[in-house]
Amino acid sequence: LDLPEALNEFEYLNRMQKVAAKNKVFNSFMGQGYYNCVVPTVIQRNILENPGWYTAYTPYQAEIAQGRLEALINFQTMVIDLTGMEIANASLLDEA
Repeated sequence: LDLPEALNEFEYLNRMQKVAAKNKVFNSFMGQGYYNCVVPTVIQRNILENPGWYTAYTPYQAEIAQGRLEALINFQTMVIDLTGMEIANASLLDEA
């Protein structure tokens, strides 16, 4: 590989500060709350209000809901289809 010569820690930090100084600060409103939107009735009833998507099999089982697992596999499949990658991953931990 044709790589540039390695930098020591001090040189690297100075270089990164120069790169970071080029950033522009914008207001981010992500995660600020609910945004009013029109949801088609069929989506609202069959996805958002369908308890099969967000409840466990029975009240006594500690496993995650079948619906959430199904949503994750659907998401992974969509990412694979859109990106052309062979595999994709969706985490149960990041709540993203």
